Amino acid sequence: MNFIDAHHHLWDLKAVDYPWLNAKDVSRFFGNPAPIQRDYLLNEFSTDAGAHGFTRSVHIQVGAADAWEEAKWVQSVADHNPDWPLAQVVFCDLTAPDLDAQLDRFQTLSTVRGVRQIIGRAPGEDAQSGTNDLLQSSAFLEGLKLVGQRGLSFDLQLIPDLMPEMSKIAAKANGTKIALCHAGSPHDRSPSGLSAYAHALRALSDLPNVTCKLSGLGMFDHSWTSDTIRPIIELCLEQFGAKRCMFGSNFPVDMLYSSYETLVRSYFDIIPKAMRQGVFSNVAEDFYFT
Repeated sequence: MNFIDAHHHLWDLKAVDYPWLNAKDVSRFFGNPAPIQRDYLLNEFSTDAGAHGFTRSVHIQVGAADAWEEAKWVQSVADHNPDWPLAQVVFCDLTAPDLDAQLDRFQTLSTVRGVRQIIGRAPGEDAQSGTNDLLQSSAFLEGLKLVGQRGLSFDLQLIPDLMPEMSKIAAKANGTKIALCHAGSPHDRSPSGLSAYAHALRALSDLPNVTCKLSGLGMFDHSWTSDTIRPIIELCLEQFGAKRCMFGSNFPVDMLYSSYETLVRSYFDIIPKAMRQGVFSNVAEDFYFT
């Protein structure tokens, strides 16, 4: 087995400043972060992932105070652990006037494959952050196009309510590969909520430049089981197909809800055998490593 975990995080609290990991007694939409407000390093992650056939992974930016410092640190981790190929997706504000210069600097790092700028996390937090406003920004669209022109991908995190509007932007930036993080964060798991999600998801799944990450499903279902996440995974596989879906653990955030073993076993139980090579390896290989 040569599986790839296409979405996880690492952090060394002594090396990089992460304001949200240093904040105390602040609950987030994904729960109480206290159990993961500690160093989470490659050795711990690779031990858990490696036990289940994973041999490579993709680090996703995770709210550092300085995106460049985080990117350099991840590069150093990769350089010191050549036996674990590590790609990374960095944070960059696509509306920044010096975007070209920022991307020039990031692309001096051999591990950088893409950029993430979060549009939506959860309704409550989005109302305070104002990140949804990026969808009304012409600069964001131009930045998204530039990312693709430079051979980089874009990791898209948003909620279902924003999918129709985002699909218009993604269609205009059809030269940019887009990874839909966390299956689009379906936060309403009621029958009506999942129905609305399925309808909204179609706007993105119809676009050939969008690939779906099956990740982070515990963030809105802290007591999840295989049965509760099955409808979401099966819907994504139906709409995107096995050639445009890839697995991501979202560890250590999803460590709040299960072990790595439980997570992988559940996905193996849900995903048909004929689709596993694509979801656990081939799609991420093509998206991030080739």
